[in-house]
Amino acid sequence: MTARHPSRSERGQLALFRVLPGDFAPRDAQDLMAYPFFSLSKTHRITPIDFVSGNVVIRVEAVPEYGMATIWDADILIWAASQIVEARDAGLQTSRLMVATPYEILSFIGRGTSVRDYRRLKAGLDRLQSTTVSTTIRQLAEGRQHRFSWINEWKDRRDGAGNPDGIEMILPDWFYRAVLDDALVLTIDRAYFDLTGGIERWLYRLVRKHGGRQRRGWRFDFHHLHQKSGSLSAFKRFAFELRGIIRRQALPGYRLSHEIDPGGRSLLAFKPTAPCGKPVKPFVRMGTPEPVPSGTRVACDWEPRSGLNDQRITENRARNLESNGESNIEEGGRAVENSRRSTVRSVGLAEKKSELSDQSAGKKGGALASEAPEFPQLLLKPSGRNP
Repeated sequence: MTARHPSRSERGQLALFRVLPGDFAPRDAQDLMAYPFFSLSKTHRITPIDFVSGNVVIRVEAVPEYGMATIWDADILIWAASQIVEARDAGLQTSRLMVATPYEILSFIGRGTSVRDYRRLKAGLDRLQSTTVSTTIRQLAEGRQHRFSWINEWKDRRDGAGNPDGIEMILPDWFYRAVLDDALVLTIDRAYFDLTGGIERWLYRLVRKHGGRQRRGWRFDFHHLHQKSGSLSAFKRFAFELRGIIRRQALPGYRLSHEIDPGGRSLLAFKPTAPCGKPVKPFVRMGTPEPVPSGTRVACDWEPRSGLNDQRITENRARNLESNGESNIEEGGRAVENSRRSTVRSVGLAEKKSELSDQSAGKKGGALASEAPEFPQLLLKPSGRNP
Protein backbone atom coordinates (compact mmCIF):
# COMPACT_ATOMS: atom_id res chain seq x y z
CA MET A 1 0.00 0.00 0.00
CA THR A 2 1.51 3.27 -1.12
CA ALA A 3 -1.29 5.81 -0.98
CA ARG A 4 1.04 8.74 -0.50
CA HIS A 5 4.47 8.72 -2.16
CA PRO A 6 7.41 10.86 -1.06
CA SER A 7 9.40 12.43 -3.85
CA ARG A 8 12.02 10.31 -5.56
CA SER A 9 14.64 12.75 -4.34
CA GLU A 10 13.85 11.75 -0.72
CA ARG A 11 14.48 8.07 -1.42
CA GLY A 12 17.58 8.91 -3.42
CA GLN A 13 19.05 10.93 -0.57
CA LEU A 14 18.54 8.24 2.07
CA ALA A 15 21.03 5.46 2.68
CA LEU A 16 19.52 2.01 3.15
CA PHE A 17 19.71 0.78 6.76
CA ARG A 18 19.56 -3.00 7.12
CA VAL A 19 18.41 -3.90 10.61
CA LEU A 20 20.67 -5.62 13.13
CA PRO A 21 20.23 -9.22 14.24
CA GLY A 22 19.89 -10.10 17.90
CA ASP A 23 17.54 -9.68 20.84
CA PHE A 24 18.32 -6.34 22.51
CA ALA A 25 16.49 -3.96 24.81
CA PRO A 26 13.33 -2.35 23.39
CA ARG A 27 13.27 1.46 23.36
CA ASP A 28 10.37 3.85 23.12
CA ALA A 29 10.10 7.55 22.22
CA GLN A 30 9.00 9.62 25.21
CA ASP A 31 6.70 11.86 23.18
CA LEU A 32 4.72 8.81 22.08
CA MET A 33 4.57 7.58 25.68
CA ALA A 34 3.27 10.82 27.17
CA TYR A 35 0.50 11.88 24.75
CA PRO A 36 -2.52 10.34 22.96
CA PHE A 37 -1.37 9.36 19.48
CA PHE A 38 -3.01 5.95 18.97
CA SER A 39 -6.35 4.21 19.20
CA LEU A 40 -6.58 2.05 22.34
CA SER A 41 -9.04 -0.36 20.75
CA LYS A 42 -8.69 -2.91 17.97
CA THR A 43 -12.05 -1.84 16.57
CA HIS A 44 -12.04 0.31 13.44
CA ARG A 45 -11.71 3.93 14.60
CA ILE A 46 -12.07 6.96 12.36
CA THR A 47 -13.00 9.51 15.06
CA PRO A 48 -10.06 11.95 15.33
CA ILE A 49 -8.05 12.45 18.51
CA ASP A 50 -7.94 16.09 19.59
CA PHE A 51 -5.75 16.95 22.57
CA VAL A 52 -4.79 20.38 23.89
CA SER A 53 -2.76 21.03 27.05
CA GLY A 54 -0.86 24.28 27.44
CA ASN A 55 1.31 24.72 24.35
CA VAL A 56 0.85 21.11 23.27
CA VAL A 57 -1.67 20.58 20.48
CA ILE A 58 -2.25 17.17 18.88
CA ARG A 59 -4.69 16.08 16.21
CA VAL A 60 -4.68 12.52 14.88
CA GLU A 61 -6.81 11.67 11.85
CA ALA A 62 -7.61 8.40 10.10
CA VAL A 63 -9.03 7.44 6.73
CA PRO A 64 -12.17 5.26 6.63
CA GLU A 65 -10.51 2.59 4.50
CA TYR A 66 -7.90 1.59 7.09
CA GLY A 67 -8.86 3.26 10.35
CA MET A 68 -6.56 4.81 12.93
CA ALA A 69 -3.22 3.25 13.89
CA THR A 70 -3.61 1.35 17.16
CA ILE A 71 -1.34 1.04 20.16
CA TRP A 72 -0.52 -2.49 18.94
CA ASP A 73 0.62 -1.02 15.61
CA ALA A 74 2.93 1.25 17.62
CA ASP A 75 5.00 -1.86 18.44
CA ILE A 76 6.47 -1.48 14.94
CA LEU A 77 7.70 2.00 15.90
CA ILE A 78 9.17 0.60 19.13
CA TRP A 79 11.03 -1.97 17.02
CA ALA A 80 12.28 0.76 14.67
CA ALA A 81 13.42 2.99 17.55
CA SER A 82 15.24 0.06 19.17
CA GLN A 83 17.08 -0.71 15.93
CA ILE A 84 18.15 2.89 15.38
CA VAL A 85 19.41 3.38 18.95
CA GLU A 86 21.27 0.04 18.96
CA ALA A 87 22.99 0.80 15.66
CA ARG A 88 23.88 4.34 16.70
CA ASP A 89 25.39 3.14 19.98
CA ALA A 90 27.43 0.58 18.03
CA GLY A 91 28.87 3.36 15.86
CA LEU A 92 26.92 2.32 12.74
CA GLN A 93 25.21 4.61 10.28
CA THR A 94 21.44 4.82 10.65
CA SER A 95 18.78 6.05 8.27
CA ARG A 96 15.06 6.69 8.00
CA LEU A 97 15.01 4.16 5.13
CA MET A 98 14.93 0.74 6.81
CA VAL A 99 14.65 -2.79 5.49
CA ALA A 100 13.85 -5.93 7.50
CA THR A 101 12.09 -9.26 7.12
CA PRO A 102 8.62 -9.69 8.61
CA TYR A 103 10.07 -12.44 10.80
CA GLU A 104 12.62 -10.00 12.34
CA ILE A 105 9.90 -7.50 13.22
CA LEU A 106 7.36 -10.00 14.50
CA SER A 107 9.82 -11.96 16.64
CA PHE A 108 11.15 -8.77 18.27
CA ILE A 109 7.69 -7.59 19.33
CA GLY A 110 6.62 -10.98 20.62
CA ARG A 111 4.18 -11.94 17.87
CA GLY A 112 3.71 -15.20 16.02
CA THR A 113 5.17 -15.79 12.57
CA SER A 114 2.27 -17.48 10.80
CA VAL A 115 0.75 -16.30 7.53
CA ARG A 116 -2.03 -14.64 9.54
CA ASP A 117 0.55 -12.74 11.62
CA TYR A 118 2.26 -11.55 8.43
CA ARG A 119 -1.06 -10.25 7.12
CA ARG A 120 -1.74 -8.45 10.41
CA LEU A 121 1.70 -6.88 10.24
CA LYS A 122 0.99 -5.49 6.79
CA ALA A 123 -2.42 -4.23 7.92
CA GLY A 124 -0.66 -2.42 10.78
CA LEU A 125 1.79 -0.85 8.33
CA ASP A 126 -1.16 0.36 6.26
CA ARG A 127 -2.72 2.03 9.32
CA LEU A 128 0.57 3.64 10.33
CA GLN A 129 1.05 5.00 6.82
CA SER A 130 -2.51 6.30 6.39
CA THR A 131 -2.88 7.87 9.87
CA THR A 132 -1.87 11.52 9.90
CA VAL A 133 -0.64 13.50 12.89
CA SER A 134 -0.46 17.25 13.39
CA THR A 135 1.31 18.51 16.52
CA THR A 136 3.15 21.45 18.05
CA ILE A 137 5.51 19.18 20.04
CA ARG A 138 9.17 20.11 19.51
CA GLN A 139 8.32 23.02 17.23
CA LEU A 140 10.44 26.08 18.01
CA ALA A 141 8.00 28.65 16.68
CA GLU A 142 4.99 29.06 18.95
CA GLY A 143 1.80 27.77 17.34
CA ARG A 144 3.64 26.10 14.47
CA GLN A 145 2.47 22.56 13.70
CA HIS A 146 4.31 19.63 12.12
CA ARG A 147 2.18 17.28 10.02
CA PHE A 148 3.30 13.74 9.15
CA SER A 149 2.35 10.06 9.00
CA TRP A 150 3.97 7.40 11.18
CA ILE A 151 5.41 5.82 8.05
CA ASN A 152 6.00 7.87 4.90
CA GLU A 153 5.76 4.77 2.72
CA TRP A 154 6.38 1.04 2.80
CA LYS A 155 6.64 -1.74 0.23
CA ASP A 156 7.48 -5.42 -0.20
CA ARG A 157 10.94 -6.08 -1.61
CA ARG A 158 11.85 -8.75 -4.15
CA ASP A 159 15.24 -10.10 -5.11
CA GLY A 160 16.46 -10.64 -8.66
CA ALA A 161 14.67 -13.98 -8.87
CA GLY A 162 11.39 -12.50 -7.72
CA ASN A 163 11.52 -14.03 -4.24
CA PRO A 164 10.42 -12.04 -1.15
CA ASP A 165 13.30 -10.00 0.25
CA GLY A 166 11.79 -8.22 3.25
CA ILE A 167 9.87 -5.02 3.86
CA GLU A 168 11.19 -1.54 3.17
CA MET A 169 9.85 1.53 4.97
CA ILE A 170 10.65 5.22 5.38
CA LEU A 171 10.16 6.79 8.80
CA PRO A 172 9.06 10.43 9.24
CA ASP A 173 11.70 12.98 10.18
CA TRP A 174 9.77 14.04 13.32
CA PHE A 175 9.97 10.52 14.78
CA TYR A 176 13.52 9.84 13.59
CA ARG A 177 14.94 12.99 15.23
CA ALA A 178 13.23 12.13 18.53
CA VAL A 179 14.79 8.65 18.50
CA LEU A 180 18.29 10.00 17.84
CA ASP A 181 18.02 12.28 20.89
CA ASP A 182 19.11 10.30 23.98
CA ALA A 183 16.99 12.51 26.24
CA LEU A 184 13.82 11.56 24.35
CA VAL A 185 14.15 7.75 24.43
CA LEU A 186 13.54 5.29 27.28
CA THR A 187 14.16 1.57 27.62
CA ILE A 188 10.97 -0.35 28.35
CA ASP A 189 10.32 -3.76 29.90
CA ARG A 190 10.04 -6.55 27.32
CA ALA A 191 7.00 -7.79 29.24
CA TYR A 192 5.19 -4.78 27.76
CA PHE A 193 4.60 -6.79 24.59
CA ASP A 194 2.67 -9.37 26.65
CA LEU A 195 0.09 -6.80 27.80
CA THR A 196 -3.16 -7.51 25.99
CA GLY A 197 -5.37 -4.53 26.88
CA GLY A 198 -5.17 -1.21 25.06
CA ILE A 199 -5.52 0.86 28.25
CA GLU A 200 -2.96 -1.37 29.99
CA ARG A 201 -0.44 -0.75 27.23
CA TRP A 202 -1.09 3.00 27.15
CA LEU A 203 -0.90 3.23 30.95
CA TYR A 204 2.40 1.33 31.14
CA ARG A 205 4.01 3.74 28.67
CA LEU A 206 2.67 6.74 30.59
CA VAL A 207 3.85 5.31 33.92
CA ARG A 208 7.28 4.48 32.48
CA LYS A 209 7.56 8.02 31.12
CA HIS A 210 6.58 9.82 34.33
CA GLY A 211 7.15 7.43 37.20
CA GLY A 212 10.88 6.80 37.17
CA ARG A 213 12.23 9.83 39.05
CA GLN A 214 9.79 10.39 41.92
CA ARG A 215 11.14 9.14 45.23
CA ARG A 216 7.65 8.88 46.74
CA GLY A 217 5.95 7.76 43.57
CA TRP A 218 3.65 9.61 41.23
CA ARG A 219 -0.09 10.21 41.05
CA PHE A 220 -2.68 11.57 38.66
CA ASP A 221 -6.42 11.96 38.98
CA PHE A 222 -8.66 9.69 36.95
CA HIS A 223 -10.28 12.49 34.95
CA HIS A 224 -6.97 13.82 33.68
CA LEU A 225 -5.83 10.32 32.76
CA HIS A 226 -9.04 9.92 30.77
CA GLN A 227 -8.24 13.11 28.88
CA LYS A 228 -4.63 12.08 28.20
CA SER A 229 -5.62 8.66 26.90
CA GLY A 230 -7.66 9.86 23.94
CA SER A 231 -10.02 6.95 24.65
CA LEU A 232 -13.54 6.94 23.23
CA SER A 233 -14.84 5.13 26.33
CA ALA A 234 -17.10 7.05 28.70
CA PHE A 235 -15.35 8.15 31.87
CA LYS A 236 -17.20 5.63 34.07
CA ARG A 237 -16.10 2.76 31.85
CA PHE A 238 -12.55 4.11 31.72
CA ALA A 239 -12.42 4.41 35.54
CA PHE A 240 -13.77 0.86 35.88
CA GLU A 241 -10.97 -0.46 33.67
CA LEU A 242 -8.37 1.53 35.62
CA ARG A 243 -9.52 -0.03 38.86
CA GLY A 244 -9.30 -3.45 37.24
CA ILE A 245 -5.69 -2.80 36.22
CA ILE A 246 -4.90 -1.69 39.78
CA ARG A 247 -6.55 -4.80 41.19
CA ARG A 248 -4.55 -7.09 38.90
CA GLN A 249 -1.27 -5.16 39.37
CA ALA A 250 -0.87 -5.59 35.63
CA LEU A 251 2.04 -3.23 34.87
CA PRO A 252 5.51 -4.80 35.02
CA GLY A 253 7.93 -3.00 37.33
CA TYR A 254 5.40 -0.74 39.06
CA ARG A 255 3.20 -0.88 42.14
CA LEU A 256 -0.24 0.68 41.59
CA SER A 257 -2.74 1.91 44.14
CA HIS A 258 -6.04 3.79 44.23
CA GLU A 259 -6.06 6.86 46.48
CA ILE A 260 -8.81 9.33 47.34
CA ASP A 261 -7.76 12.86 48.19
CA PRO A 262 -9.53 15.05 50.82
CA GLY A 263 -11.70 16.52 48.08
CA GLY A 264 -12.99 13.09 47.08
CA ARG A 265 -11.07 12.79 43.81
CA SER A 266 -9.87 9.35 42.71
CA LEU A 267 -6.11 9.23 42.10
CA LEU A 268 -3.98 6.59 40.47
CA ALA A 269 -0.70 6.34 42.40
CA PHE A 270 2.29 4.29 41.38
CA LYS A 271 5.97 3.90 42.02
CA PRO A 272 8.73 1.58 40.81
CA THR A 273 8.97 -1.72 42.62
CA ALA A 274 12.09 -3.59 43.66
CA PRO A 275 12.66 -6.95 42.00
CA CYS A 276 10.31 -9.52 43.46
CA GLY A 277 11.30 -12.33 45.80
CA LYS A 278 13.24 -15.43 44.84
CA PRO A 279 12.53 -16.11 41.14
CA VAL A 280 11.27 -19.49 40.07
CA LYS A 281 13.79 -21.33 37.92
CA PRO A 282 12.71 -21.86 34.32
CA PHE A 283 13.68 -25.55 34.59
CA VAL A 284 12.94 -28.02 37.39
CA ARG A 285 13.97 -31.62 37.96
CA MET A 286 11.17 -34.17 38.00
CA GLY A 287 13.19 -37.32 38.66
CA THR A 288 14.23 -37.47 35.03
CA PRO A 289 17.78 -37.30 33.64
CA GLU A 290 17.04 -33.99 31.89
CA PRO A 291 15.59 -30.77 33.35
CA VAL A 292 11.92 -30.21 32.54
CA PRO A 293 10.52 -26.74 31.69
CA SER A 294 8.62 -25.31 34.64
CA GLY A 295 6.01 -23.68 32.42
CA THR A 296 6.77 -20.16 33.56
CA ARG A 297 8.95 -17.34 32.28
CA VAL A 298 9.20 -14.99 35.24
CA ALA A 299 7.53 -15.68 38.56
CA CYS A 300 7.88 -14.99 42.26
CA ASP A 301 7.42 -17.02 45.40
CA TRP A 302 4.72 -14.64 46.64
CA GLU A 303 1.53 -13.25 45.17
CA PRO A 304 1.46 -9.45 44.65
CA ARG A 305 -0.94 -7.51 46.83
CA SER A 306 -3.92 -5.77 45.34
CA GLY A 307 -3.63 -2.00 45.21
CA LEU A 308 -7.38 -1.39 45.12
CA ASN A 309 -7.91 -0.32 48.70
CA ASP A 310 -9.47 3.12 48.20
CA GLN A 311 -6.81 4.61 50.46
CA ARG A 312 -7.74 8.06 51.71
CA ILE A 313 -4.96 10.63 51.85
CA THR A 314 -4.60 12.34 55.22
CA GLU A 315 -1.51 14.38 54.40
CA ASN A 316 -0.61 16.95 51.78
CA ARG A 317 1.56 14.99 49.39
CA ALA A 318 4.28 16.65 47.38
CA ARG A 319 3.26 17.32 43.80
CA ASN A 320 5.04 15.72 40.86
CA LEU A 321 7.76 18.34 40.76
CA GLU A 322 10.35 16.21 39.00
CA SER A 323 8.50 14.24 36.40
CA ASN A 324 5.29 15.96 35.39
CA GLY A 325 5.17 19.70 35.08
CA GLU A 326 1.84 19.46 33.29
CA SER A 327 0.07 18.00 36.31
CA ASN A 328 1.81 20.55 38.55
CA ILE A 329 0.17 23.36 36.61
CA GLU A 330 -3.24 21.76 36.92
CA GLU A 331 -2.87 20.86 40.59
CA GLY A 332 -1.43 24.28 41.41
CA GLY A 333 -4.34 26.01 39.70
CA ARG A 334 -6.81 23.91 41.62
CA ALA A 335 -5.07 24.61 44.91
CA VAL A 336 -5.22 28.37 44.31
CA GLU A 337 -8.87 28.20 43.29
CA ASN A 338 -9.80 26.08 46.31
CA SER A 339 -7.96 28.48 48.62
CA ARG A 340 -9.78 31.45 47.10
CA ARG A 341 -13.18 29.78 47.50
CA SER A 342 -12.41 28.80 51.09
CA THR A 343 -11.44 32.40 51.92
CA VAL A 344 -14.64 33.77 50.34
CA ARG A 345 -16.76 31.32 52.32
CA SER A 346 -14.98 32.18 55.58
CA VAL A 347 -15.44 35.92 55.07
CA GLY A 348 -19.12 35.42 54.19
CA LEU A 349 -19.78 33.36 57.29
CA ALA A 350 -18.04 35.92 59.52
CA GLU A 351 -20.16 38.75 58.08
CA LYS A 352 -23.40 36.80 58.60
CA LYS A 353 -22.50 36.02 62.20
CA SER A 354 -21.72 39.70 62.85
CA GLU A 355 -25.06 40.79 61.38
CA LEU A 356 -27.01 38.25 63.42
CA SER A 357 -25.21 39.33 66.60
CA ASP A 358 -25.97 43.02 66.00
CA GLN A 359 -29.65 42.30 65.32
CA SER A 360 -30.01 40.19 68.45
CA ALA A 361 -28.32 42.82 70.62
CA GLY A 362 -30.58 45.56 69.27
CA LYS A 363 -33.79 43.67 70.03
CA LYS A 364 -33.05 42.40 73.54
CA GLY A 365 -30.66 45.05 74.77
CA GLY A 366 -28.96 44.00 77.96
CA ALA A 367 -31.74 41.63 79.05
CA LEU A 368 -29.83 38.56 77.93
CA ALA A 369 -27.11 39.14 80.49
CA SER A 370 -29.53 38.82 83.42
CA GLU A 371 -31.71 35.99 82.15
CA ALA A 372 -31.24 32.49 83.48
CA PRO A 373 -29.42 30.15 81.11
CA GLU A 374 -31.49 27.81 78.97
CA PHE A 375 -29.68 24.73 80.30
CA PRO A 376 -28.84 23.99 83.98
CA GLN A 377 -25.36 24.89 85.12
CA LEU A 378 -22.88 22.23 86.10
CA LEU A 379 -22.17 21.86 89.83
CA LEU A 380 -18.64 23.19 90.26
CA LYS A 381 -18.30 22.51 94.03
CA PRO A 382 -19.25 19.31 95.83
CA SER A 383 -22.16 19.40 98.28
CA GLY A 384 -21.62 19.27 102.05
CA ARG A 385 -22.84 15.67 102.27
CA ASN A 386 -20.37 12.86 102.23
CA PRO A 387 -20.62 10.46 99.37
